[in-house]
Amino acid sequence: MNRTATATVWGILWLATAGLAGARDAVIHAGTLIDGASSESRQKMSIVVHDGRIASVEPGFITRSGADVIDLSNATVMPGFIDCHVHIASRLPSRMNATEDRLTHSDLDRAFDGVVFAAAMLQQGFTSARDVGGGDDTVALRDAINEGKVAGPRLWVSLEPLGPTGGGADPRNGLDRSLANQGWDNGIVNTPDEARLRVREHKRRGADLIKMLPSGGIASTGNDPHQQLMTNEEMRAVVETAHGLGMKVAAHIYPPGAIENAVRAGVDSVEHGSFATAQTFALMKEHGTYLVPTLTVYDVFYDVATHHPELLAPGTPEKEIANDLLPKRNLALAVKSGVKIAFGSDIGEGDHSMEFRLLIANGMAADDALVAATRNAADLIGASDRIGSIQPGRYADIVATAADPRRDTTQFGKVQFVMKGGVVYRQNGAPLAH
Repeated sequence: MNRTATATVWGILWLATAGLAGARDAVIHAGTLIDGASSESRQKMSIVVHDGRIASVEPGFITRSGADVIDLSNATVMPGFIDCHVHIASRLPSRMNATEDRLTHSDLDRAFDGVVFAAAMLQQGFTSARDVGGGDDTVALRDAINEGKVAGPRLWVSLEPLGPTGGGADPRNGLDRSLANQGWDNGIVNTPDEARLRVREHKRRGADLIKMLPSGGIASTGNDPHQQLMTNEEMRAVVETAHGLGMKVAAHIYPPGAIENAVRAGVDSVEHGSFATAQTFALMKEHGTYLVPTLTVYDVFYDVATHHPELLAPGTPEKEIANDLLPKRNLALAVKSGVKIAFGSDIGEGDHSMEFRLLIANGMAADDALVAATRNAADLIGASDRIGSIQPGRYADIVATAADPRRDTTQFGKVQFVMKGGVVYRQNGAPLAH
C-alpha cells in the first residue's frame, strides 16, 4: 500500500472513531440559544451537561466545579440535527453503476461503507437519524454506534421495505430470473397474512420501525409510480401488526389515492408523497400524518439521470426526469396546508445539509426547516423525551454555527461544533481527535 492510500485509510479510521472517549461534564456558554422547545432564541445562556445528558439550562455564563467550560459565546447553539430518511450505507448514484452495485456488494461491504458515511454525517451536525430500508448491516451499525465501537448518529432502523412481487421494493426487478439471493424475499408481501409475518420477522431481527412501498417506484425497474400496488388490506395488516409491537410505519409512496388509502390505514409518515394534492395534505393533517419530502434525493438523481443515465437501473432515468422536479413544486402546497413536516434527505453518502437549502428555497421558512430537523423529527421517531431539544433530561446532542442559520441559511452547511451524548466530535470547524 502506498503512502497516500495508507494516509487515507488512517484518516477514515480516525474520523470513524474520533469522539469515542467517555463524555466529560461540561458547561456550554451559548451566545445565542435556539433550544428546539420553542422557536424563540435566548441570549447568553449556559447548558450544563452531566453524564452525557443536559442537567440544566441557565441564564448567563456560569461555571460548575469539575466541569469543562466550552466557549460558544459567539455562536448560535441548537439541538443536534435529525434526518428522518437516510440509507446510511448507500453510495451516491453518481459514483457507481446501480445494477453492478447490487450484484457485487454484500451486506458486509455496505456495513463498512456505512461506518464511513455515518462518521461523515455526524460531522455535518446530524446526531440522530432514521434509516428506512436497510438490512442486517444497518442493525449491526446501529448497535456498534450505541456500544461506542464507531462514531455516528443515533440510528432508528427499518429493514427491507415491504411490498408486493414486482413492486418498487422487489430486488429481482430487471434481473435474470435465474438469479437468487436468500435475502431477496425478506420484504415481499402479497397477502395480509404475509404482511403480518414480515413485520414480526423484522421485529425479531432488530428493526425499530417498518417501511413499506404501497405504490410503484421511481428508482426501481418495471413498475409505475402512479399505481397503488399493495392492497388496502395488506397495508392495514402491516400497520396494525407494527403498532401492536410498538413500531411506527413509514410509507414510501407517490400517487394521491394511494397516499390517502395509506393514511386511512394509519401510517405514521408519508415518505416523498410526490403527487399529493391539497385534498391529500388535508387528510394527512386531519390524521396527524407526517410528510418527509426528501428533496435532496430528487436533486441528486435528476442530475445523474440527465448527465449519466447509464449509471441508473434500466428504465429509471426516464422516470426520474419525468417526476423528480414535482416534489419541489409541491412543497409550497404542503407548507400552506399545515401538514406536519419532518426533515429527510434520502441519502447516505453526501451532504445531508442540502435538504435545509432545498426546503428553504422551495417555500419553507428557515425557522420551520430547523423545527423539521429537530422537534418534528424527534416527534416522528417517537423520541421527543430524548432528542430534538435542549432541555433537562435530554441527551446532550448539540450543534453550533458561527452565525444564526435562520438569518444566514448557508450556515446549515457550516457546522462548527458537534456534541453527541456529551462527547465533542467537532470543534472550531474541525473533527476533534481523542
